Parts: sequence; structure tokens; C-alpha cells
Amino acid sequence: MPSLDTFTLIALTLARGAWTAAQVAAGAALIAASLGLLLALLVVFVRHRVLQWAIAAYIEWMRNVPALAHLFVLYFGLASVGVRLSPLTAAIVGLGLVGAAILCDVFAAGLRCLHAGQREAALAVGLTPAQTLRSVLLPQMLRVTLPSLGNYASQLVKDTSIASAIAAPEVMFYARNLVTSTFETPLIYLTAMLLYAAMVLPISWAFTRLERNAARGTR
Repeated sequence: MPSLDTFTLIALTLARGAWTAAQVAAGAALIAASLGLLLALLVVFVRHRVLQWAIAAYIEWMRNVPALAHLFVLYFGLASVGVRLSPLTAAIVGLGLVGAAILCDVFAAGLRCLHAGQREAALAVGLTPAQTLRSVLLPQMLRVTLPSLGNYASQLVKDTSIASAIAAPEVMFYARNLVTSTFETPLIYLTAMLLYAAMVLPISWAFTRLERNAARGTR
């Protein structure tokens, strides 16, 4: 039976890792959403064969190569040519680039499902293309894509665990270190599981609430 001091050490150390995991997830989500939206707009509205091919190649590469491999290239590969990223930066950028490929497909599908007449009508009443996008298309696209965005956000938090492979000080990194120093393996990994659940469940509940509100707003 672990002592109170040991339990406190485990809880506080893993909580520190959970804060780092939250930072990685937030940073990666920002990159993924920004780049994914940009790519989706290019895919849907810019009819240029080379550009379409380049974006499709990027998406296929990012989605079919393990995220861990991308993190290794960013952290170890770039260091071999003199570009040194911190573990935290490599994790944020790597997961963000992978997420951009995922969200590009999500956003593009959301934009394509909107009736083309809405864009034409908005332009006809005097809105600029930027105003049409901001005030007409994007709000509807976000409403349609909420379920997919919720799934992505939840998965992203769990995917931060792979950042421990490049020594990013998140939950699983600290968990492995604690196992070697305290040998309380079941308690440590159970606590890690509870921490991930504590981070992911509020995200799932929040997106479920948003989906219900959006559904009521369309009635």
C-alpha cells in the first residue's frame, strides 16, 4: 500500500504532465484549425490543378504516416541539420500538421455540403467574398462539422501521449519516470488514465452541448 506522501507525489507530478499535455493539445489545435481551414478554402474555391494535387499529396502523406514518425523527424531529424526544436515545440508542430490534414477534409466536406446559392445570394446583395465567408459560410460550416471537430479534439488530447517519445514532459513521460522511482506501476498508470479522462470528458460534453444548441437553432 503506497504511503500518502507517495500518492501525493504521483498525483502532483502527473498533474504537471497533464498541464503540459493541455498546452500541447491547445497549440496543436490552433495550428490544425488555422492551416486546415486555409487548405480547405483552397481546395473548395481555388480551381488550380497543381495546387489541388499538392494539397491532396500533403493530406495523404500526413494521414498515412504515423504521427510519431513526424515527431521524430521534427525533433531528431531537424537537429541533425542544425535546427533544434524543444520537445514541446516539436510535439505542437508535429501534431498540428497532422491535424491540419484531418481538419482540411472535415472543413472541405462542410463547405461542400452548403448550397452554392447561398454564396451567390450573399454576393448579389453586396457582401464582399470575405464578408460572405465570415458571415454566411463559416458559421454554417462550423455547425455542420461540430461532431467531427469534437471527435478530433478528444482524440488530440489522447494523442499528446506520444509526445513522451521525444521527452516532452507530459503525462506518460512522468508516468514512466515515476514507475522507475516508486515501482507503484498500477497506481501510476491508473492515475494517468483518470487524468486523461478528466481532460477528455469535458471536451466531449462541451461539444455535445454545442451540437444540441446548434440543432435547436436550425429548427
